[in-house]
Amino acid sequence: MQLPVNERISRLREEMRKAGLQAYIITGTDAHISEYVAPHWRTREFISGFTGSAGQVLVTEDRAFLWTDSRYFIQAAGQLAGSGVELMKMDVEGFPSLEEYIEKNLAPSSRIGICAENISIHDFCEKREEFRRYDLELAATDDLLSPIWTDRPALPQTKIRMMSDETAGASRTEKLAQIRASLKEKGADYTFIATVDDIAWITNLRADDVECNPVFISFMFISQDQAVLFTSLARFDADTLETVRRDIQVRPYEAAYEDLPRLASGKAYYNDEKVNARFMDVLSGDKAVTGRDFSTDLKARKNPVELEGMRKSHLMDGAAFINAFSQIDFSLTDGTYDEIFISDLFARERAKMPGYQGPSFNPISGFGPNGAMCHYSATAESNAKIDRSGLLVLDTGSQFDYGMTDLTRTLLFGQATAEQKKDYTLVLKGHLALARSIFIQGTRGYQLDVLAKQFMWKEGMSFYHGTGHGVGFNLNVHEGPMKISAHPVDVALAPGMVLSDEPGIYKEGSHGIRIENLLAVQKAFTTDFGTFLSFETLSLVPYERKLIDRGLLTDEEIRQIDEYHERVYSSLSPLVDGRAEEYLRKATLPLADE
Repeated sequence: MQLPVNERISRLREEMRKAGLQAYIITGTDAHISEYVAPHWRTREFISGFTGSAGQVLVTEDRAFLWTDSRYFIQAAGQLAGSGVELMKMDVEGFPSLEEYIEKNLAPSSRIGICAENISIHDFCEKREEFRRYDLELAATDDLLSPIWTDRPALPQTKIRMMSDETAGASRTEKLAQIRASLKEKGADYTFIATVDDIAWITNLRADDVECNPVFISFMFISQDQAVLFTSLARFDADTLETVRRDIQVRPYEAAYEDLPRLASGKAYYNDEKVNARFMDVLSGDKAVTGRDFSTDLKARKNPVELEGMRKSHLMDGAAFINAFSQIDFSLTDGTYDEIFISDLFARERAKMPGYQGPSFNPISGFGPNGAMCHYSATAESNAKIDRSGLLVLDTGSQFDYGMTDLTRTLLFGQATAEQKKDYTLVLKGHLALARSIFIQGTRGYQLDVLAKQFMWKEGMSFYHGTGHGVGFNLNVHEGPMKISAHPVDVALAPGMVLSDEPGIYKEGSHGIRIENLLAVQKAFTTDFGTFLSFETLSLVPYERKLIDRGLLTDEEIRQIDEYHERVYSSLSPLVDGRAEEYLRKATLPLADE
């Protein structure tokens, strides 16, 4: 039986005293600075009880805090209640950042510890320099949680499987050649890669080390004449290992820390925001060149084969959606249905589709007030019954052999209020504006962000999560480097990139609304002024007609919806079950028809 949170924190303080520390930072990430981590590295959850995917914990000699972002404010407040861990709201006036709190509240000469494996070289050096200005010391330590986490899960080593070159659109040999060419351009001799989805993409290998992310824990070294993959050899069958070894040496995972000093000859190129601080002494120095991993930019621009796989994935997902929801009576508000029933129904239909591997993330199915928590995940305890009229936000995704999806629809049970219809239509207008935009080559995502927010801004409303994130090809549902948000990320959108389009409105205690499609950047046309780009909409699922207030739409928006619904019907009608075709037909009628 696990100790309560306050007892775990008490034991951590004992380890801090032994190490001569006055504070300890827990990042909640892994040795690869991943967003989603295997159970072995769920340190934030272990020490605080908070299960969200983002946030940092600070434990001092007499207090403990969790910093997290607006997606998790409601969830964190509930999970931290009674734990002794105080919630600090990121980017909210009146709440200091973690660094500001340390600088203002710790005595001069205090030592602050952080596990070297769980912070990037960039972030460690930046924090260390900042703290020095306040006469504070940041120390890279061993993992102080290991002595107190007695039932800590082991490092994962699920079986590795090969993705065929025909599915990937390029062989690992070709991808290594691309990276070596990039090394030459940068004047570097080798690169060291720690990002697990990059390594999966380079090697055309997949596994299941992280829930919903088909990746495997690994590091990779690449020079002009050598490529070394560091991961558990026990995860390979004999044939797969023999095939991989034609291009790549395979060494045990932990050997990366021992082997890199021997391999590292000449000038290094690496991403100091993704390589952990245990490698700092080897990689840092005058000879190092830092920047985004070459593979991150290469995999962000899907090749024609990958794009076709993404299109097929959305066809399968769309058919599953129609097959599932044609079985529901949306007029029933008597508790017949609940949040988990709805998401499970969709999952069962997806599982029938060819090439389905599993979900691309844990489903978000939130009814009524739960829908106002944009990253809510229903549990047996929180599972809300649909026992009155209301909205259900359903955000789910699929992993297929040949691609992946991420889709959100807001479903109406019973009758909609005028407020719900207005909110839905404002979200839809922003969603449509972004999808139909045409923009000049070189445009960054933040330059398009206002398109999705403009209509709700006029009504004094907004949302605080990103408008669009990159999406992987049978990899991670959140993929960089591009995004569409208010943050000025200096990455131009380019043909082949796949991003989400997902504005929303969230009213605490009442309802949430989000509409999400995936978009592929494509070339539109060229004029004397330059090349212009646009979006291809990949997702193929109807909008909720009964929530649309046609009086708030322009003729252009009505035409856009009708044309999209016509495409949805023509694409899905040959694929859906016989009983579902009538549901699909009604769901995609022109808005002028009832």
